[in-house]
Amino acid sequence: MNKRHILLANVFFAPFTYGGATIVAEELAKALVARGDYRITAVSLCSRTELETYTVMKSERDGIVNYVINVPQGRSYHEMYNNPQVTALLGELMDGLRPDLVHAHCVQDIGAGILQAAHARNIPIVLSVHDFWWICERQFMIRPNGSYCGQSPVRIDACRGCASDMGAARTRFDHLRMMGALADCVTYPSQFAHDLVSSSGFAPGRGIVLENGVRLPDPDFPDAQGARRARDPRLTFGFVGGPSQIKGWPTIRAAFQMLEQEDFRVLLVDGSQDGTWWTPAHTKGLKGDWQIFPRFEQANMDSFYAQIDVLLFMSQWKETFGLAVREALARGIDVIQTDSGGTVEHKAAHSIDPIPIGAPASALQERLATALAQHPKAQVHTPVAGYADQARAFHQIVENVLGAA
Repeated sequence: MNKRHILLANVFFAPFTYGGATIVAEELAKALVARGDYRITAVSLCSRTELETYTVMKSERDGIVNYVINVPQGRSYHEMYNNPQVTALLGELMDGLRPDLVHAHCVQDIGAGILQAAHARNIPIVLSVHDFWWICERQFMIRPNGSYCGQSPVRIDACRGCASDMGAARTRFDHLRMMGALADCVTYPSQFAHDLVSSSGFAPGRGIVLENGVRLPDPDFPDAQGARRARDPRLTFGFVGGPSQIKGWPTIRAAFQMLEQEDFRVLLVDGSQDGTWWTPAHTKGLKGDWQIFPRFEQANMDSFYAQIDVLLFMSQWKETFGLAVREALARGIDVIQTDSGGTVEHKAAHSIDPIPIGAPASALQERLATALAQHPKAQVHTPVAGYADQARAFHQIVENVLGAA
């Protein structure tokens, strides 16, 4: 059987995994390989001072070869989105590998030149947009003061308050919009992301929604969850964000300060690489039993979710998807969340009334009190797409693109 060969570009890739979009890229690649009709080759970056710059290393994991380009530290503003040396190396890889299709996933630092290199070789392109890098030099539309930008659509003339060099920001904006037009198809993980980016003038008419998959619970998850609840029946809240304003920590802390109840637990996940996110000062004076849960990988996320009953997702900016929300819902865990963009576009949205971004802490305090008063209650498992589901949807996109080509 002839397998479709896809060259997948992502800023990071195993063995140098980092960030939610990288997890999605890796899991989608593995799911496509598991189908039996795809061969995936990855290209990604590292920045190692002990290695010669712009050398290419080859690694392999889970049957996927990864070509890692070593880029220098201290690259210029321009090189972060259009690096001719990286583009030349990508072109050489394409000439040698001769892929059927290029999937440009998260290409910040790799640069948009990958679209130019593929287009010059008549290789069809699927571009996946996972954040706002293509329309915002700050990538997440978060202002220097830590607040959400709120533009919809984004107009570059309104970026003067954030851009340190307006001329450079305009050049970047125009260049990336021109590069986006080279893609045969642009995927977005939510309708919110699609509408905002497309309306901002990026690849209009080429976008479709491709919902990210999540890692579904293992078969023994209900047993582990039940055993924990039998061992400690207290309601347990969980929070996977860091102690920052944009993730809603000040609101969470203030809401718990208002609570009169104290018979509950809270698990704070330390997602930092070195375990430095949380200190005793963060939870000093708060009622309840507060504990730090160590950083976990995809393969053992059930160990965390089996310990909680309610996930707190209090993001103060508009996100494009929200992996943690879907991971929790797939495991029958309630979610208290803000109205944070694509995070509310799930099948349980009709039963979860989101808290407006910027609402006072009392709004969250009321939800916490209600959750405590209703505990224990029957669980509701929400149907959530897994990575195999995403691979099936992506397969259809590939067939459509290659058929048109």
